[in-house]
Amino acid sequence: MDNRENILTCTLELFYQRGYDAVGIQEICQAAGITKPTLYHYFGSKYGLLEVLLEREFSGFFGRLSENARFQNGIEESLTAFAGTLIDFANENRKAYMLFMAFSYSARENEVYTAVRPYITQLYNLTVQLFEQASGQLGNMNGRQKQFAIGFLGLMNHYILFLGYQDGGEDNITVSEEQKGSLIHQFMHGIWT
Repeated sequence: MDNRENILTCTLELFYQRGYDAVGIQEICQAAGITKPTLYHYFGSKYGLLEVLLEREFSGFFGRLSENARFQNGIEESLTAFAGTLIDFANENRKAYMLFMAFSYSARENEVYTAVRPYITQLYNLTVQLFEQASGQLGNMNGRQKQFAIGFLGLMNHYILFLGYQDGGEDNITVSEEQKGSLIHQFMHGIWT
């Protein structure tokens, strides 16, 4: 592993364990076994390091999610594919996903939120796009695509988040195809059906 990747891997672990604000440059350097000038050479600053880390962790995910943000045969099938991509990413990249969730709730003027906001926006826009494409099939939407997208993301993200905290939070986030379908059914029909 080269210096750059080593720094990113160590940084992900430290940010996951303690949060962005609680981790200093010196601690990152010690964990990666490098000097401060080396870190600054690659990333320019702690914020630059954060931006590169987020790009590394999320660029492939958003590429896959974009592919599954297209309306397919029906809304339930489309939402299941979309949710599956989100859940699979959370399982494969647990630490990055948990950081994304934590960073999403940061103070709006905090540099963490500034760095993660484009990814939050992209996730939201892809979800809205899916509901807009499905609006012909969901007659009760009546211009509420954004509201549906927020509700759907809330259900998915919090389901994954709480799965991640079960049993001490160190196990994989495992959701069967049946559970994914059940979540989509719950979203589509509510808790009363």
